[in-house]
Amino acid sequence: MAATVMEIYGSKVFNEHEMRERLPSSTYKSLKATIEKGQPLDLDVANVVASVMKRWAIEQGATHYTHWFQPLTGITSEKHDGFVSPQPDGTAIMEFSGKELIKGEPDASSFPSGGLRATAEARGYTAWDPTSYAFVKDDVLCIPTAFCSYTGEALDNKTPLLRSMQAISDQACKVLHLFGKNVPRVATTVGPEQEYFLIRKEDYNKRLDLILTGRTLFGSAPSKGQELEEHYFGTLRPVVSEFMKELDEELWKLGIPAKTKHNEVAPAQHELAPIYDVTNVAIDHNLLTMEMMRKIASRHGLVCLQHEKPFEGVNGSGKHNNWSLSTKDENLLDPGDTPMENLQFMVFLAAVVKAVDEYADLLRTSVATPGNDHRLGANEAPPAIISIFVGEELEAVIDAICSDSPYAGPVKMKMDLGVDVLPKFSKDTTDRNRTSPFAFTGNKFEFRMPGSAENLSDANSILNTAVAKELKDFCAATEGAADFECAAAAWVKQTLNDHRRVIFNGNGYSAAWEEEAERRGLPNRKSTPDAMIALKDPKNIQLMEDFGVLTKTEMLSRYEVEMEHYSKVINIEARTMLKIANKQLIPAATSYMGDVAGTAAAKTAVSESISTHAETKLLTELSKYTDEMSDAADALKTLTDDVCAMDDEAAKAHAFHDKVLPAMARLRAAADVAEELCDEDYWPLPCYSRILFYTE
Repeated sequence: MAATVMEIYGSKVFNEHEMRERLPSSTYKSLKATIEKGQPLDLDVANVVASVMKRWAIEQGATHYTHWFQPLTGITSEKHDGFVSPQPDGTAIMEFSGKELIKGEPDASSFPSGGLRATAEARGYTAWDPTSYAFVKDDVLCIPTAFCSYTGEALDNKTPLLRSMQAISDQACKVLHLFGKNVPRVATTVGPEQEYFLIRKEDYNKRLDLILTGRTLFGSAPSKGQELEEHYFGTLRPVVSEFMKELDEELWKLGIPAKTKHNEVAPAQHELAPIYDVTNVAIDHNLLTMEMMRKIASRHGLVCLQHEKPFEGVNGSGKHNNWSLSTKDENLLDPGDTPMENLQFMVFLAAVVKAVDEYADLLRTSVATPGNDHRLGANEAPPAIISIFVGEELEAVIDAICSDSPYAGPVKMKMDLGVDVLPKFSKDTTDRNRTSPFAFTGNKFEFRMPGSAENLSDANSILNTAVAKELKDFCAATEGAADFECAAAAWVKQTLNDHRRVIFNGNGYSAAWEEEAERRGLPNRKSTPDAMIALKDPKNIQLMEDFGVLTKTEMLSRYEVEMEHYSKVINIEARTMLKIANKQLIPAATSYMGDVAGTAAAKTAVSESISTHAETKLLTELSKYTDEMSDAADALKTLTDDVCAMDDEAAKAHAFHDKVLPAMARLRAAADVAEELCDEDYWPLPCYSRILFYTE
């Protein structure tokens, strides 16, 4: 198998190996300079690259090419153009130019823009991202690109991500220069852990809610859930094992380093984790992984659910964003083995702490979605309050620094700012805290809040930019200091003292922490409409503008896009509930009651002495909850219609959250009780037990 993996790995990718083997030496060097140093790509060079890339793609079976990009909503988009070019003599040739490689022109008016582009202003551009390798998928050459409007505004998630990566690289290099290191580039790396559910296609096809919304809008709790804790890391179902085997092979062909796969906590829930990679590449890989999961599941009679909360009362799915900062030679979040390395680590750590504290509200927007709202704070995922877990040993180091007191660790040492050493401590000396939204795990931070369906670009764009700002502040405070080490230590001490309120090592699920967080002044924005207001905050706009990541106009447009998207999602869910309740559930309950009433009447007809107590009790109860369903459905329709008629998108989103969601909950509550009372043969929706505990 090892030989097979080696043979197929990256076989569908125009990677560095293919470039080095196929491109002329001068072309290869020019392209490398573009990739590594950001130098402009000459059109003549692009033409050579395009010609060679086309020949390679055709060898892989490709007949078309596409600029593969990431719009503001949804996952990825692509428009396929053929290589074929008809000739006057009735033959055809295969053409693909450098201009076509570098730039495309999709219809910008067809994608969400938050008012940046009117319907009549259709022109948009896609621009090749040469730092992410092109690949062949479904006989199409896919070229990773950024997407912007005719007037230059970012209409996608990748553009601000690339800008943020440049921003943090620039500032981190300046910090390292102060430490006597000349480093050309610093890269952020990410390892996204993708959680998902696999269910049978036959069950999925019977559930309109899953088909239209990605989650079950009705469903009573299964008799057995995850309380026995037997599923996590358990034996894989044979059909799931076959799915994972094929998924691995297809991902390896695309150069995606799929590494770890296992059952997750909930029944029918699983996880795939890759090896870390440069952020934009890792995110491209994750989006491809999500697509391949859905496609391959279908081949095995399964459906892959990537919604954050497909089943009420069952653990939802997240996508942990493992973030770090590295040069070619070192991880900047590794404590190191010498005092100066340790001081350097503490500078970067303090910058992250300060960034997360100052821009927690902005970071919260990056994980705010209608689906993720069901997951955050549900004692299965981090709360909506953003805090940082550092572990007991590192917290002891921070205590020593903040108070100039002896560090009571393995090496006792006084934190005197006149001394250029800080205590050495080891990695992984404390347990992980699964309740923390942002946890230090030895040489990286695990941002646990993103939902499984999300594009991680937003989270990393904000994190990168916020940390870049704090590194810039460090340079301003220490450049030109007579004693750099003393100045750096003083900055670390001041920063940690000012921002240690965001550090919390305890149970993030507890009510006590929510009260403590409020006392500390930490934001707690529980819903998407409440969270998104941070995109309009002048402080946050200033941050993004200062580093050229997003303009004020782009920030405000994103607020409009997100609020409109929230309303659309909840509206679809409400309308789907109404259709299921009125056309399936209420008729099913009524039909069952009719048969039960018939049975009772038949018993009475035989003899009035025969008891109909059970039938009467059932009819009384089921009739009650069927009436409640009917009344709740009527109320939901009225509310939904009223909210949809509102003109202001922000007010509409808040109304959907404050009014429509509670009405949906009332309808569901009545229906879920009715499901428990109704005969399974009459109830039209496959129950949770059937869906989650399927057998081969």
